[in-house]
Amino acid sequence: MRTWKFGDNIDTDAIIPGRFLTIYDPKELSKHAFEGTRDEFAGEVREGDVVVAGKNFGCGSSREHAPLALLGGGVHIVMAQSFARIFFRNAVNVGVLPVVCHEADKIADGVKIKIDLKRGYAEVENRKLAIEPVPPFMQGIIDAGGLVDYAKSLKEAPVCTKLQR
Repeated sequence: MRTWKFGDNIDTDAIIPGRFLTIYDPKELSKHAFEGTRDEFAGEVREGDVVVAGKNFGCGSSREHAPLALLGGGVHIVMAQSFARIFFRNAVNVGVLPVVCHEADKIADGVKIKIDLKRGYAEVENRKLAIEPVPPFMQGIIDAGGLVDYAKSLKEAPVCTKLQR
């Protein structure tokens, strides 16, 4: 996996400009990912690449197009020091895993990265950087390919038959 480094406060307009919000296909959206911000991204991103950023990644407007554009380009993991809450949730909903690493700003652009979710670290240039644990329910949503597929996979949801007073 190779890294694509971004700084702090990368907003959803930088990830996918508003003029492309009429597109819903992730592959088509990916052709415009980071257009005007980092134009080479769309043409060079590969399956398994990881977006790495500083603080408050995905701030701005609430659009699930942003993580969909990343997913369409083959990005399944975004690692940042912190995420805007709505981007974090939208990413999980569409099947992109947001990983919090408080030292993500120390990761260089274009380097190889190995992420070990079970052991809780990212390995970059022979250094191990701690990552926050991914809750099992969230990993289940990611493994299913997003919230819709996760919901479809549930065979039987618990049903409350009695109200407790």
